[in-house]
Amino acid sequence: MKSDLLQVKDLAIGYGSKLVADKLSANIPSGELICLLGSNGTGKSTLIRSICAFQPILSGSVCVNQLELQNLNSRELSKLIAVVLTDRVVVPNATVAELVGYGRSPYTGMLGRLNAEDRMIVENAIEECGIAHKKDHPLSSLSDGERQKAFIAKALAQDTPLIILDEPTAFLDLPARVEIMQLLRNIANSSGKSILMSTHDLDLALQLSDRLWLLQQGGPLITGSPEDLLLQNAFQSMFQHKGIEFDNKTGLFTVTHSQHANMAVKGHGFEYVLLRRAFARNGIKTMSKKEEDASWLEICKNGSVHFKYYKDGICMGQEESIEDLVQLTLKSFQ
Repeated sequence: MKSDLLQVKDLAIGYGSKLVADKLSANIPSGELICLLGSNGTGKSTLIRSICAFQPILSGSVCVNQLELQNLNSRELSKLIAVVLTDRVVVPNATVAELVGYGRSPYTGMLGRLNAEDRMIVENAIEECGIAHKKDHPLSSLSDGERQKAFIAKALAQDTPLIILDEPTAFLDLPARVEIMQLLRNIANSSGKSILMSTHDLDLALQLSDRLWLLQQGGPLITGSPEDLLLQNAFQSMFQHKGIEFDNKTGLFTVTHSQHANMAVKGHGFEYVLLRRAFARNGIKTMSKKEEDASWLEICKNGSVHFKYYKDGICMGQEESIEDLVQLTLKSFQ
């Protein structure tokens, strides 16, 4: 059994007299990647900032390695938690190596000079984040994905048991988001550090995280492995919204369309899935062909894939393009 690194107990968060969420309890074992999910406005960033002790909690407790964070000073905190926030931090004229070197500040003297051990830790962090070839480059010359890796390397060089990130993939394109998530998972697995990150990338969180925290409006937190939460149908109620449904089987959101007509389809497989999507977008519901259907679409796979449209039992046309088939079918309804 893994030991719990972080314990959140009966936490209430907010600003002054404004309560954002309460009755929040959760644990983070060592060496796991945990993703915090929730709709906008539920308080994900407030929870992150409260756990990091960047803002006071209203009640409850947050402990790391059995130490209650409210009782620690900033230097003590910086040896327990490394933080990467959403805000784009500007470090004028700094190179990657210089930025990552700042991660050693909890351990250096007043002048911030790095010794041989510090420099080795910085080198290893840069190498682990895959940007060794950029270590002498200014941050301003890096892509968004490379900059995020540099800030993750800084957090890694801080050598804390817990790393917390607030939406680290928010400004990145899909390949970079995948790369950052894979990097964080590898760090958790290889180093034994725990990583807590808030994100809107549900599909990646389901595939790569060890555990999920689902924050509902006002609380509480729902926690568990992605697979257990899928079994519990935890996402349906959490992300329920008009016109949007969560598909447990695929782990994806589906958009519901208003439909004004039905169309029978003879055939199956991937081509049928694509047909169903295209016709749903145009207000037509597809279903399997029955004997009594007078009009239908047929998926033909003899040689190349093509589609035939039958009306009153007569073939009205054949198309290789789903777009052209949709247009042909729509004209028949006019």
